[in-house]
Amino acid sequence: MTVGNEYLKVVQERFRSVKELGDKTIQQLSEDDIHWALNHSSNNIAIIVKHLSGNMISRWTEFLTSDGEKTYRKRDQEFANTISSKQEMISIWERGWSTLTKTIDNLNEEDLLKNIYIRGESHTVIDAIERQMAHYAYHIGQIVYVGKQIKNEEWESLSIPNGKSEEYLRQMLKSNRKLK
Repeated sequence: MTVGNEYLKVVQERFRSVKELGDKTIQQLSEDDIHWALNHSSNNIAIIVKHLSGNMISRWTEFLTSDGEKTYRKRDQEFANTISSKQEMISIWERGWSTLTKTIDNLNEEDLLKNIYIRGESHTVIDAIERQMAHYAYHIGQIVYVGKQIKNEEWESLSIPNGKSEEYLRQMLKSNRKLK
């Protein structure tokens, strides 16, 4: 095992984990919920999803060989509320994640120190991966937060529910002892 291969394994899992938080939030939302916004200067979940997908497709298509800000990307249009249904939003969401996953899964250790470009600025592949991880986690955090506000008491926790930390810790310790 090498550091580079281990890093790629960890990154693949982290992206999948971040996506899962979004998936589990989206599953809890209705058609109306995905279009709710606090005010006119706030983005609704459908817009955030459209932006994430647009970014993913631009950044991860021809990742090693072309600038990550593709000429065909219309970033400003990502913030227009044009998604008509939850199913359309999910399709857009999956298209972005599929592009990212296919690229990440095909990277190898030798790629990690290569230079790629985003808006003409040089980044190592490691830096570009970390940049995108932070960006996606930020927006998915927004999706989760908005979803939790919308669902209120109907919200199904995505992690350890309040008041259950000790019980969860005991279960994890017991489970992990079995593995040793």
